[in-house]
Amino acid sequence: MYQKYKNVELVKPGGLELKDRLVGVQRVTKVTKGGRAFGFSAIVVVGDENGVVGHGLGKSKEVATAIAKAVEDAKKNLVRIPLNKATLPHEQKGKYGGAKVFIKPASQGTGVIAGGAVRAVLEAVGIHDVLSKSQGSSNPHNVVKATFDALLQLRDAGTIAEQRGVSLDKVFKG
Repeated sequence: MYQKYKNVELVKPGGLELKDRLVGVQRVTKVTKGGRAFGFSAIVVVGDENGVVGHGLGKSKEVATAIAKAVEDAKKNLVRIPLNKATLPHEQKGKYGGAKVFIKPASQGTGVIAGGAVRAVLEAVGIHDVLSKSQGSSNPHNVVKATFDALLQLRDAGTIAEQRGVSLDKVFKG
């Protein structure tokens, strides 16, 4: 699922204390010759609020079952996000479909300046100080995936130094 990102560390859910956040539930309709068949689609974000996060989609005839399926799917897609204390290492843009998300580190005490689906993802990761802007589509599925696109592109200073083959001091001087 995350093949296009270079430094993505997949995480196993065992031993983690994960909290789930419901991003959205949609009622979907399938029209058949016998009438309309109603179902539900749920998107959920799970995280340990310490750098590990995942998202999942569940579909069912009942809301509770759809949410349970989404949580199970999210636990299969956990990734570790590099954090700098309670914020991001650097600003980043993410895009998925028609949704664009911009996230920027903020000074301590700023809080999570984000709305809707972006807020759910950032809080699940454990980011406490961040500025964000969501543009384009407000479809929660695409906004969650655009936020993940931005988060998965983040790199900490140690990773950057390793990729460049230089010392950590030289990364901050250059």
